[in-house]
Amino acid sequence: MLNVPSQSFPAPSSQQRVASGGRSKVPLKQGRSLMDWIRLTKSGKDLTGLRGRLIEVTEEELKKHNKKDDCWICIRGFVYNVSPYMEYHPGGEDELMRAAGSDGTDLFDQVHRWVNYESMLKECLVGRMAIKPAVPKDYREEKKVLNGLSHEIQEDFSVRVVENVGKIEIVLKKKENTSWKRLGHPLENHNLLIPKKDTGLYYRKCQLISKEGVTHDTKLFCLMLPPSTHLQVPVGQHVYLKLTITGTEIVKPYTPVCDFLLSEFKEPVLLNNKYIYFLIKIYPAGLFTPELDHLHIGDFVSVSNPEGNFKISQFRELEDLFLLAAGTGFTPMVKILNYALTNIPGLRKVKLMFFNKTEDDIIWRSQLEKLAFKDKRFDVEFVLSAPTSEWNGKRGYISPALLSQFLKRSLDNSRVLICICGPTPFTEQGIRLLHDLNFSKDEIHSFTA
Repeated sequence: MLNVPSQSFPAPSSQQRVASGGRSKVPLKQGRSLMDWIRLTKSGKDLTGLRGRLIEVTEEELKKHNKKDDCWICIRGFVYNVSPYMEYHPGGEDELMRAAGSDGTDLFDQVHRWVNYESMLKECLVGRMAIKPAVPKDYREEKKVLNGLSHEIQEDFSVRVVENVGKIEIVLKKKENTSWKRLGHPLENHNLLIPKKDTGLYYRKCQLISKEGVTHDTKLFCLMLPPSTHLQVPVGQHVYLKLTITGTEIVKPYTPVCDFLLSEFKEPVLLNNKYIYFLIKIYPAGLFTPELDHLHIGDFVSVSNPEGNFKISQFRELEDLFLLAAGTGFTPMVKILNYALTNIPGLRKVKLMFFNKTEDDIIWRSQLEKLAFKDKRFDVEFVLSAPTSEWNGKRGYISPALLSQFLKRSLDNSRVLICICGPTPFTEQGIRLLHDLNFSKDEIHSFTA
């Protein structure tokens, strides 16, 4: 429903994608950019129509404000007057009007849960819904307490996630060699089941440890998690990075990667459970990535909990895995490659077709070639749209001819999964071509915006 204007996400050539269905954008009028909206929110103009007052809003009152020039929307219990934002919304007025005078939380989560609406619409806040939350059951008398600890523990702890059965093993060490008479007291919301859509995104501040050039415009960023923190990002899922730019919090989705395709090719210097890595293309005219690139070592970036709809179960009994990536659409493929070649015993073939403009744009080319040499199940093909005359590889754009030659099963009836990620036109065209080649919906997973 609500969205950051077009400069923020996705940029026209951005290949960082959220794993969900796409939606149409509408052209914005001149003077209706993200920076124009930020200037308006800082102008002191009354955007709520309440002259600075905050009110409690009943359901009956909310329903009355359902017109374009008087449009209130509730998100997670807070009500916003979005009428001033209508002309700045890339999805158009009609999309906002779908939630006019009602609770738009579900619609918001379906379309772009990642948007930091609290910051974007803080000057449009009307007030809170006049609905009292349910009082949780009192568990203070419960004999067995599983949340909270009664004594301090060491910061050095281990977490092991067994993805195929959904279990998590956490090993904690006491700071002092003393006997614990109890585990501790229950934390807030202990024993309550809260739908994920109602929890919002939780951010932790991560410290920038290093940034290294990978290509002429792509860098590998290493962030360190806060002390006593563990973040497990499932294969094929993404997180959101958040920065404050000109006084407004801007959020962008990125897929974490391994720091190296083949860990045995480098000495293990950093502990994997403390660090998170991102391959990010820097767009000089962009809003977010230049600010990210200007950060100094030791500065902080906020990182959200993971989201996405890619399921490890899609690898079950898989025999052939085909990956189609363009530019930094390669990032989801890093962990997919690593997981597939390590954990799928019945896998016969893994092939990556990697589309770029020039040879200088190819991310981790030497690593991919080393991986193909080391593991005979893996093969990579590079396709360039603007190569030099010395280029002997494949040329052009995604096409029926390239795909029909590339997507050959190891057996006539082998179980196949095709993953595709890149700019929206690339992905949409690729999906159409895959359907034309008689691949089913269940055999295709797209990382799209």
